[in-house]
Amino acid sequence: MKLEPIDHALLAGEYGAAAARAMALLVRYGTACGADSFIDIESAHIDGCLYHGPSSIDFAQHFVDLGGKVRVPTTLNVAAVDVTHPGWHCGPPEVIAQQQALTRLHEQLGCLPTLTCAPYQRMARPQRGEHVAWAESNAIVFINSVLGARTDRYGDFTDLCAALTGRVPLAGLHRDEARRPAILFELPSLDATGLPRDLYFAAVGYVVGRRAPGIVPYLRGLPRDANEDELKALGATGASSGALALFHAEGVTPEAADMPTEGVKIEVIAPTELVAAIASLCRAAEGEAVAAVCLGTPHYSIPEFMQLNRAVERRRRSPETEIYVSTSREIAAAVTADPAFDALRAFGVNIVVDTCTYLAPVVRETSGLIVTTSGKYAHYGPGNLGRRVALMTLERCIRSAETGVVMAQC
Repeated sequence: MKLEPIDHALLAGEYGAAAARAMALLVRYGTACGADSFIDIESAHIDGCLYHGPSSIDFAQHFVDLGGKVRVPTTLNVAAVDVTHPGWHCGPPEVIAQQQALTRLHEQLGCLPTLTCAPYQRMARPQRGEHVAWAESNAIVFINSVLGARTDRYGDFTDLCAALTGRVPLAGLHRDEARRPAILFELPSLDATGLPRDLYFAAVGYVVGRRAPGIVPYLRGLPRDANEDELKALGATGASSGALALFHAEGVTPEAADMPTEGVKIEVIAPTELVAAIASLCRAAEGEAVAAVCLGTPHYSIPEFMQLNRAVERRRRSPETEIYVSTSREIAAAVTADPAFDALRAFGVNIVVDTCTYLAPVVRETSGLIVTTSGKYAHYGPGNLGRRVALMTLERCIRSAETGVVMAQC
């Protein structure tokens, strides 16, 4: 591997013992990836801040003991629990203190306690072509695809090593050739599927992820007016079903126009395939009891809160059904302080921060269905929580929250 002067300086300890240790790990990582050099990054987003066990704390503590400080702006992904509302936590009580300790360690290293899986919604966003080291699957696919910045798939604990050095191997999706599409999907139009718009994007993501696991697809036929929240839903669901890290959508995403498609294998996705994907994620019987509505996976944006506020206005929630929305601390503070969102409070919406409810158990009712608008939640929730989960439109979720049972689709 060809190392530049900055790499040698990092390894030699000129930037401190923590950076030296992190760089040594990255060299081994880069060798495993087949990289022959390193590049600078502009920012990092850490997923290792989510407590999974003692090794999470041990790793961060090691770098704190070595006097480490991140060398680029670094944000934190979600935690294992909402420590702001500890009374909502239905999991092992000791996790609260363990998560608090892990977050403090990352703060000591200079990380910003954003604790959101969607830092691209409110923070300074990477620019097109900018190299970063981001973890969290939905954030990876969003900034690669929607923003046109460049990150490979970073996870625990490579993300922290990258932040401590400001360097990463030139490998994976940092490279031009790795960003070229390997398959082209002809998509059915929204009208052809008969699906509601807020399920269409989740269905496309789920099917594309399944049919093109771990490779870069080019999508032809996606609605040209797709907004960021819809693209967020597509990417997050595809990352869940098939490790999607980058997609190009013709006429929608910034790099699509520059991508060669001649000679790329073309496959057609039928309308029935998207409908079947939704059916597989919504195994719910009309009249079945609904324990909770869980939204915000990935974290809710301000426009999504506005949409929800309109949806619940002058409506009354059943006392048998809870409703939780996950978001960042910053967005939660803005929504809480704004009287324009009074309808949310009147409906009894609980705003969860610092985590996602498919990870952190908060639903108190132990029986009944959990309903969601998130394909990612519907995919992971049953395994993570041991609960039945059903994917529905926002309107159907709200109608079910009003009655306490699964309502027929509108």
